[in-house]
This record gives sequence, C-alpha cells and structure tokens, in this order.
Amino acid sequence: MQLSVIFTTYNSPLWLEKVLWGYQHQKFKYFEVIIADDGSTPETANLIKEMRQKVDFPIRHVWHEDKGFRKCEILNKAILASNADYLVFSDGDCIPREDFLQAHFDNKRINYFLSGGAFRLPMSLSTLIKPENILSQDAFEKKWLIKNGLKRSFIKNLKLTKNKFLAGLMNHITPTTASWNGNNASAWKKDILAINGFDERMRYGSEDREFGERLMHNGIKSIQVRYIAVCIHLDHSRGYVNQQDLNRNAAIRKETKEKRKVWTDFGIQKTVE
Repeated sequence: MQLSVIFTTYNSPLWLEKVLWGYQHQKFKYFEVIIADDGSTPETANLIKEMRQKVDFPIRHVWHEDKGFRKCEILNKAILASNADYLVFSDGDCIPREDFLQAHFDNKRINYFLSGGAFRLPMSLSTLIKPENILSQDAFEKKWLIKNGLKRSFIKNLKLTKNKFLAGLMNHITPTTASWNGNNASAWKKDILAINGFDERMRYGSEDREFGERLMHNGIKSIQVRYIAVCIHLDHSRGYVNQQDLNRNAAIRKETKEKRKVWTDFGIQKTVE
C-alpha cells in the first residue's frame, strides 16, 4: 500500500458515489480509500457496502455518531486507521481526475507537503455528471463542461489543462499560496503525527489552514500542485457555517500563528482533559 486516501463525508451518498467512481478510474492503483464519516445515516453505509463490490481498491469506513460538525475528530480517527506512510486528503464531494493520485505520488518529497485545489462546478453540472462521464473523463474536459453550461473563463479553466508544460508553468507563477487545502493536499504520515494531527476544538472555518501552519512551523515546506493534481468540486449547501464557530477558529489560529505552535493538545493524542 503506497498511498492512503482520506476524505470526509456527511449524508451525501449521491456525491460520494461519484467520487468513488473517480478513484476507480485512477491510473495509479496502489492505494486504499478511508472514508471519514462525520455521522451519516445508514444510507451512506449501505452505499459503501455496494461500492465495495464494484471497485478494485479497498475501502475503509471510519464513522462516529452525529454530534454536529466534528470533521477534525473524524479525520484524526481516519489517520490512525491508515496503512500507508503517505496520506492524500480530499473531500467526499471532489471527484479526482484519472491522474490525480499519480500526481501526488510522483511529486511527494521528504520534508514537504503538497498543496492542490479544486475546480468548482455549479449545481447543474454537479447533478448532470454520471459514472460514464467519469469513466470517459468528459467530466474534466473544458469543451464538455462548457457545452453543458460551464461559464467560459480562460484563467479559471486553465486549472483543467492536461498540458504538462503549461501546468508546471502555472504552478510556478500562480499567486495562490501553497497552503494546506483539505480538498486536495498530501503529506507524510510521520509529519502529521509529529504535530498531533488536526485540532479537534475547531469546527468549520480555517481548520485546514491551522493544521498546515503547524506543519510549516515544524519545518515542513509546501509544493504547489493545483494545476497537475486536478479534482472537480461538486456543489452543495453549507448549513453548518455559523459566526460563533468562525470566531472561535480564528482565535485558535491566531494563537497558533503568534506562538508558532507545532503541537495541539487537542489532537490525536489527548494530552488535556
């Protein structure tokens, strides 16, 4: 097992099925998928059971009870359940292009993490995409997407380029910071354990950034791969967003940055009550 792919889900079986078909059609084959389930109903478990019979890679389902948004906690549990030394993180609403895992595998380096992004689709296209569009890779083709309603945007649509020279150039010149993005990032498991994983006090809002900042404080640098590790992001609502959580997360992140913290006492190892 050379890669463990970890992504979260919550009561979105239709989107999850499309994502799993994306991993079925990866060129890179030596991986497992760990679904970090933040408390979904049995409908999601039933889908995973069905998909295990249809795909060629192992799927592990890590679940805990629904007690509100606890993404960081379920991610930590998934990290502990992983079997590979190198971990790729995404989301249960992000379908990977066929070369997604190959890009992460080929570009991994000691003392670095990889920073990617996601190409966001409107709801109309998110709903339209079927397994056959993932198999054919039409879902990642600009012409097919534009034909079916995607707005034309030269700069944005460059994220879907398959030209290796252009992709490398764009990774080099993009002004976007190579931060930790939870929908598309990867790192060595030992580096994640060294900072005690994700801070479980955090709800939605900058929880990924705070995690990445602790990695960097510990000497782990970043590499930009947003134009070569491509995934498409399916649209969805975000009913879990609230200002109280955003404020608390901002305070935690501020402390991490000001004190250049590496370790969280609220992570994989519970060092405080």
